[in-house]
Amino acid sequence: MKDGQRRGRLFVLSGPSGVGKSTVLARLRRDVPQLWYSVSATTRTPRPGETHGVNYFFVTSDEFERLVADGQMLEHAFFAGNHYGTPQGPVQEHLEAGHDVLLEIDVQGARQVRASPGLGREAVLVFLAPPSFDELARRLIGRGTEDEAATAARLEAARAELAAEPEFDHTLVNTSVEDAASGLVSFLAEPCSPASAG
Repeated sequence: MKDGQRRGRLFVLSGPSGVGKSTVLARLRRDVPQLWYSVSATTRTPRPGETHGVNYFFVTSDEFERLVADGQMLEHAFFAGNHYGTPQGPVQEHLEAGHDVLLEIDVQGARQVRASPGLGREAVLVFLAPPSFDELARRLIGRGTEDEAATAARLEAARAELAAEPEFDHTLVNTSVEDAASGLVSFLAEPCSPASAG
C-alpha cells in the first residue's frame, strides 16, 4: 500500500442457502462496478450458465485440499457434499491497493472471516435474510437444481444459518432484489466499521 493511500474495506454478504445472494450480487455488480468481487473456489459441478473464473473457480477435491493445506484460503467450508472457499491472496492484494472488496459466502465462512486475526476486525458482515422460512423453503424447492436429499440438507442447514443473524453487523431482508441491492449500496457508501455498525 502506498503512503497516504486508503486501505480498501472488506464487506461480507452471507445468509442461508436459497436466500438469493447470487441474484442480489449480480444486481450489485451492475450498480457498483468499481467494487471488487471475490470469486470463490468450489469442488461442486458447474450449474447451467456458470463460468469458471466468473461464478466460481471449479477445482478438484485434491486441488482444494492443497489450497487449504498451503494456508491459501481465507475461509472454507464443506456444505451439501462439496467444498467451498475464498482464496486469500487476491483479497489482501485488492484491499492493500485501496479497493473495496465484497465476499459472498455462507455463514460458516463469515464466522471464519470474523475470527481471522488479519481481517476479522475490519470486515463488515451483512446478513441477507428471507421474508420468512416458508418463502426460503419455496425458493429452495422451486430451484430444482438438486435432488430431494440435497434440498432437505439445505433446508435443515438454513434453519441453523438463520439463527446466526445476530452475529452480523447489518441485516437486509430480501423482499426484492432491487431493495436488497439498494440496501447494500447504502452500506457500501457509509464510512462505517464493524465497531460502529448499528
